[in-house]
Amino acid sequence: MNQTNDSESPSIGITTEADGWLSITLAGRLDRATVVDVWPKAIEAFGKTSVERVVIDASGVGYCDGSGLGLFAELRRLAAQRGGQAEIVGLAPDLQRLVGIAELSDPTAEELTPMPPPGLVTNVGRAVADILADVKDIVTFTGELTVVLLWAITHPHRIRGRELWAICEKVGVNALPVVCLLGAMVGLIMAFQTAVPLQRYGAVSIIPSIVSIAMIRELSPLITAIILAGRSGSAFAAEIGTMRVTQEIDALQTFGLDPVKFLAIPRVLAGVLMAPLLTIFNIVLGVSAGYLVMANYGYSVRFYINAVTNSVTYVDLLGGVAKTLVLGLVIAAIGCLRGLRTEKGPSAVGDSTTRAVVAGIVLIVIADMIFGVVYFYLGI
Repeated sequence: MNQTNDSESPSIGITTEADGWLSITLAGRLDRATVVDVWPKAIEAFGKTSVERVVIDASGVGYCDGSGLGLFAELRRLAAQRGGQAEIVGLAPDLQRLVGIAELSDPTAEELTPMPPPGLVTNVGRAVADILADVKDIVTFTGELTVVLLWAITHPHRIRGRELWAICEKVGVNALPVVCLLGAMVGLIMAFQTAVPLQRYGAVSIIPSIVSIAMIRELSPLITAIILAGRSGSAFAAEIGTMRVTQEIDALQTFGLDPVKFLAIPRVLAGVLMAPLLTIFNIVLGVSAGYLVMANYGYSVRFYINAVTNSVTYVDLLGGVAKTLVLGLVIAAIGCLRGLRTEKGPSAVGDSTTRAVVAGIVLIVIADMIFGVVYFYLGI
């Protein structure tokens, strides 16, 4: 038997009785700082012998906190694993009630053991389930938004015009500088990158055609849409998500107001109205910037303008701008959807904003691919 002299320090005595049952005597103070002195010795007792009955004599225990309760639970679990039973005797009434509250009905139950880490199949299944849940949300919200848009078209006087124009200013006017800057930079970079290889074949004169076709048909709509997704789509998700977290949306529903009509419609209409205008500015700046390279080779402005007008038609311009009507709708809708689906918690708004940007860019690429296939078969 091992004993300690300090009355505050715990002591443990281990005895194997003649009929094969194990007796463990505990005394002293069992708390976070002292239980480590007796825990290894108690566990070691089970490793040296195999018994069907364990009696834990705790008559000498004067104090017990959660660490002591953990020791009792571990002794009962080890006894149950060996097919035996542990019995705690001698505890003071108040400590006995505490141990009874913390006592586990089945120390060997599977839920008490840590779950193994999920495997590849589980992770893939969860990812697919999350994607399907997102698709379901998008389809559901698309139907709801379509109904509300039809209502807005048939009841234009019910749309809050002042808020609509305020959102248009944020989406369109405030985004104009960065849209124009990126348009000019992309047009200039494209002209520079094509100038050197084309000069080798004496084909510098086709630079205006390359820049204008690429900017009008593809790059300007795509650049504008991505800017709106990162700037306006995230802002919509953050604004509505904050309202969800602060229960303002619940207050709107309490007053009988539909959040989609009240919050989503002005933002969606602003996205649809402003996206084509921003695309036109992006096209103008991008195509104009390409002339800087042509001027370096001695070409006149008149030549550049004629080359551009001979390369593209109004069909190309309308086709590029028409994309942005759909892309603006998609960006605004996904931003509002993520905001309305914001969960509770300190990081919920940030998560919704991130998901709005990611989903917006993915849907932009998918929609642009669909437009490319449709235009190809239509010969546009």
